[in-house]
Order: sequence, then structure tokens, then C-alpha cells
Amino acid sequence: MSTVERRLSEAFMAARHEVVEHPDLFARVQRSIEQDRERRRWRWGVAMKAGVVVALLTAVGVIGSDVDDGRVVMPWWLLELLTNVVLVLIAIVLGPFIKRFGRSYAADVFRANPRTGKSYIVLVDVAYYLIFLSYILFTMSFEPASDWADNVNANQLKTEVARVGGILLILGLLHAANVVMLPMIGRLLSMNRQLDDGMPGDAPASGRRRSGPPPTAGSTIPGGEWVLRIEPASPPSASPPEPPERA
Repeated sequence: MSTVERRLSEAFMAARHEVVEHPDLFARVQRSIEQDRERRRWRWGVAMKAGVVVALLTAVGVIGSDVDDGRVVMPWWLLELLTNVVLVLIAIVLGPFIKRFGRSYAADVFRANPRTGKSYIVLVDVAYYLIFLSYILFTMSFEPASDWADNVNANQLKTEVARVGGILLILGLLHAANVVMLPMIGRLLSMNRQLDDGMPGDAPASGRRRSGPPPTAGSTIPGGEWVLRIEPASPPSASPPEPPERA
């Protein structure tokens, strides 16, 4: 055995003797396996639900359609109804999906104000749903447009696809703006909290520093507190030596 091999073998043996097995190692490995299984079950559940929704929408479209001269004919209101259902599903599904992956990001931004971070997330969710609902109501049609027909044509199909693309664009822009603005908002909140901590009038027991000039002796500060300033006494001035008495 060469010198290099012997040194490597000794190093590996020393490292093996220094390894200490943690008592909860098996529990952590088992927990990791269970989490992977839960994630797989969640993904399969989401895929199955999406498949069921697509199958239901397709079934409604097939039932409400008719075949005329070898081509499928669908009433204009049926496509409008299906598009509205798709828009509502996008708003309901994508909102919590983005929130699920953004919780850690929001926790890092609002680590100094966790309660404020939770309230901010709730308010942003409400704003998202209000924007989605208003978009759906603004773009909803109750009668065919001038370039539409009683049955679905290319113009109506183009309009409905544009509606779906519009709500996806709004969702992307809001999400991008939230990602960019969230650190700024967290920074401003932290600065405001620091300024509030340094304002005068706080109790001295909280360990906060007071701003402003130091109070003079006998003056009062907000909160009904008195300040007593003790200064060292000045040393007595040396008196001149007395002349010696004459005999």
C-alpha cells in the first residue's frame, strides 16, 4: 500500500469514528418520506380535479352544440357562459397557488413586522379578487356583438380568447408589481417602526433613547416625569496665606 492510499484510509477511518448518529435521524427521514408522499398525492389530486373540470366543460359544450352539414354549431351564449366559468376558475385557482409559494418571500420581507405581513397578504388577496371580479363583469356580454352571429364564429372566438389572455396578463402584472414593491413596503414599515421607537415621550424602562436637547434641572418631560441633575461641587478657592504675627 502506497503512502497516499494509507493516508486516505486513515483519514476515512478517523472520519468514520468521529461520526455521531443523531437519535432522531430515523424520524426525520421518515418525515421527509411522508412529505414527499403528501406532495405526490396533492399533485395527483390537483390533476384529477383539473381533469374533471375540463371533462365537465367539454360535456356541457357537446350537449349544447349541434351538428349542421358536418360542422359543429354552438350558440353564442353557451361559449360566453363557458368563458365566464373559465375566468372564475382561473381567479380562484391561481390566487391561492401563487400565495402558497410566496409565503416564505413575504415572511422574509416582513420579518420585523410579522403581524403586519399577515394583514398585508390578506388585503392583497382581497384586492386581487376584486380586480378579477370587476374584469369579468366589465367584459361580460348579454347580447351578441355587431360582428357576432347567433352561432359561434371566428370573431366571437377571438374575443373570448382575448378575455382569457387579459385576465392572465392582469394576474402577471399584479404579481410582478407585488414582488417588486413588497421589499420597499417592508423597508418603509421597518423604518417607521424604528422612528416610532426613537420618538420622545416613551417610558425610560423600555430602553429607548430620547431625541432632542437634554432637559435642564427641575424641568419636566412628557409623561409626568421629573429630571434631577446632580453636578459635582466646585472646589473651594484657596485663601491667601495670613501674614506672620509680629513679636
